[in-house]
Parts: sequence; structure tokens; C-alpha cells
Amino acid sequence: MIIPDGHHRIRRFQAGRRRLRLLGVALVVAGVILSGLAYHCFRMQLDYAELQRLRTEKSVYRQKLRSMAGQLQSLRKEMVVLASNDTKVRLMTKLAKPVEGVPAGIGGPVESDPGLELSGVQRQIDEIRRSIDLRRASLEELQGALNDQRSLFAARPAGKPVKGWITSGFGLRRSPFGGGRRMHCGLDIAARIGTPITAPADGVIKRVATAPDYGKMVVIDHGYGYQTVYGHTSKVFVKAGQRVRRGDIIAAVGNTGRSTGPHLHYEVHLNGMPVNPQKFL
Repeated sequence: MIIPDGHHRIRRFQAGRRRLRLLGVALVVAGVILSGLAYHCFRMQLDYAELQRLRTEKSVYRQKLRSMAGQLQSLRKEMVVLASNDTKVRLMTKLAKPVEGVPAGIGGPVESDPGLELSGVQRQIDEIRRSIDLRRASLEELQGALNDQRSLFAARPAGKPVKGWITSGFGLRRSPFGGGRRMHCGLDIAARIGTPITAPADGVIKRVATAPDYGKMVVIDHGYGYQTVYGHTSKVFVKAGQRVRRGDIIAAVGNTGRSTGPHLHYEVHLNGMPVNPQKFL
């Protein structure tokens, strides 16, 4: 029964139990449908938000890949420069042939879109890693060669061992004691008695002795086949087995042994044979 305000007539409606049941069922079904629609709309909103987040992440990911691809390209260019420098250093150190497997250079144009393909970036990374490993092996060989050359340079006699003037050279000469021409195996460098004699290269004192011809003498073993001999000294400041460096004072000029005046008799031996010391001054 519906009773409206005013003078409108009252309306009556009658419904049987069957209709009420149908109405109840319809309301329940409608409620279920509306609930399903509401849940579906809620899930769609969540999925849309997740989709937007994934799109943002994908965009950031693509940008990072592009940046990585650019950095890798820069590394490839630097590897080309390193390869060029490696070749130059090898030529300077007389190691013309590179380590087996080391390419003369790597590089090339950028792929069509390396930032979009992870496999492409990974391929470039693997290439850089291989090149770095090979370059490391090459560098180790170069370091070994440079160390050998540094050691050889330190062992090779260089410069005069004493300040003075050369009075007799290497080779055949007329003996100052008579008896015709004889081989002179070194240089005679005249100087005042007591003038310091320095080692012309790194080495180890092999012998300190007094001999009839050489007087007080010193022998230094420099390694790599080089030995130097110093004769007619007045004083010796080193002992056998002592290690010396280039420029260390080892003795003083004298007039001992078979000598006509104060001077240093200086010899250079290479692989057991005397050679002209003039080549090392």
C-alpha cells in the first residue's frame, strides 16, 4: 500500500509468495552481477596501473641499454687505440709479432639499434672481455720485455769510469816497456792519484786482487755477458760479492803494478772477450 501526501489516492499492490521469491532471486542475481562488475573494474584499474608501471620500466630499461651500448662503443674505440699503441711499443721493443690471438684492432659501426637488443649488448660485452684478456697477455709480455731491456741497459757499461784523458787506446800498440807491438786490451785514462773511479753500470764485484801487471785491480760482473776490469788503482773501496750501482765509487786512480804513471787501465769484456771500451763511453 502506497499512501501519498495530499489528496492523491492510495494505491495498493498485491504480490504472491511466488512473485516475492522471484523478486528475491532477481535481487540476489543482480547483486552478484554488480559485485562481479565492481570487482572486474577494480582489477582492470590495478592491471592498468601495473601496465603503466611496466611501460615506464621498459622505457627506463631501453634508455639504459642505449646508454650501455654507447659506452661499449666508446670502449671498443679505446681498445682500437690500445691495439695501435701495443703495436708501436712492440716495434720499439723489437717485439714486432703480437701475442697469438691478439687482433690488430677491433671496432666497427654501431648496430642498427643495439639499445633494444640485450643479446647484442651482451655480444659486445663478451667481445670487449676477450679483447681485454688478450690485451692483458700482450701487456704482460711487453712488461717482461721492457724489464729485460731495463736490466740490460742497467748492466751495459756507459760513460767514462773516471775523469781524465785517454793516453792509450784499444788494439795493437808499441809496448812502453819495449819488446815491439803488443795487444792492448783496454783504455788508459790518465788522472791524478786518488781521483775517484766509479762503476759505469750496475753489477756485482767479482774480484778484488793485486796482480803483477794490473797492480791493485777490481773486476765487476754486470750480467748479460758484460764484465769490466780496473787496474793500477791506489785504493779499493769495495769487496768481492758486493753489489754496486752505476755511479758508485769503487776505487781511486793509482800507479800500482806495471805502470809508467798515474792512470786507470780500463777494460770491457763481452762474453769473455775484450772489446773496445770506446764503444761504451
